[in-house]
Amino acid sequence: MVMKPYEKRAYSFLLVLTVFSTIVFQLWRTLFNNFGVEAIKLTSDAVGLIQAVREIPGFLSFLVIYIALLIKEKWLALISALVLCLGVAVTGYFPSKLGLLGTTLLMSIGFHFYETINQSLSMQYFSIENFTTATANLRRFGALAAIVTGICISALTRFLEFKELYLLFGLIGSAGIFISLIFLPDEDQAPIQRKGLVLKKKYWTYYALVFLNGARRQIFTVFALFLLVKRHQISARAVSLLFVLNNVVNFFIYPYVAKLINKWGEKLTLKIEYSSLIIIFLMYALLDHPVMALVLYILDNFFYAFTMATRSYFQKIAAPEDLAPTAGVSFTINHIAAVVVPFVGGLLWLIDWRIPFLLASTFTVASFYLTRFVIIDATNQRLQ
Repeated sequence: MVMKPYEKRAYSFLLVLTVFSTIVFQLWRTLFNNFGVEAIKLTSDAVGLIQAVREIPGFLSFLVIYIALLIKEKWLALISALVLCLGVAVTGYFPSKLGLLGTTLLMSIGFHFYETINQSLSMQYFSIENFTTATANLRRFGALAAIVTGICISALTRFLEFKELYLLFGLIGSAGIFISLIFLPDEDQAPIQRKGLVLKKKYWTYYALVFLNGARRQIFTVFALFLLVKRHQISARAVSLLFVLNNVVNFFIYPYVAKLINKWGEKLTLKIEYSSLIIIFLMYALLDHPVMALVLYILDNFFYAFTMATRSYFQKIAAPEDLAPTAGVSFTINHIAAVVVPFVGGLLWLIDWRIPFLLASTFTVASFYLTRFVIIDATNQRLQ
């Protein structure tokens, strides 16, 4: 991967923000179910409700488009990452259903706004030739940060309470994020972006894939881990070790997925992802065993790396000026179902815990069908 100077600077900026925001979010993600079940005694419907509220900022990610009219994207990325850290730092001080809902909402605003801008800046600054490799490397180092975080959590849970862990990692993340000031990118090197919302008929396949990805991913994020904690009584330490294992896999797999996309193309990569996930979600519903649930969780996480193909596909078909506004729109589309699925899934769980996983399999079948419309015209590819 040969980068131009402005690409290297943008890459370093996003790398620092990605590493420290990952550290903080990984702490929140690891402790959420155990904190909710052990400290607050949450039930499945309450978990579903809080997770649904967590996705509201994702649904409102299109607001980033308008905020960026007042604040440059690079500054908005930094501020958003700090809001994420603040939300996590104070979580342990509000050990109640309402308190967890409020801190989760604050954390989520920072997380989703940062992820929206991260996607936007990546597509703007990285050339088509470098995009998948640069994105894979950012995710790879994020995985490495998550590995270190998981190991630390596993060790520190023996000595620190939930409140102390949340505060410690929130402060570490905040301190680290300020390092990114050294690498502030030069926005003059990025293509000029269209102002306001962008919705175009020619992008409909991308919108549909993003929508279904969001619905399916929420079932995995919320209920696969809840299955391990609630039904199979997996401890916080075991969950942190599971995340470590997942991120070890991610660390090694991301570069190979990037090469796969570059060699075989987005269409075949997405077909491999979706066909595998259909089987995985069916097995979640059919095989009720803690070891199998752990294996499926790892496999599901493995195929999440393939979602880079969706963004790569859009970068190749999009007009240069549509990249930033569509990043906000795509996050909103991704979270239309995400706002509803966790809550509805929590209610369906009360009927039968298998239903959410069968629903996820159905979403994935629809995604596989849509790959027939993934067509890239080489003459329309953006050149840097």
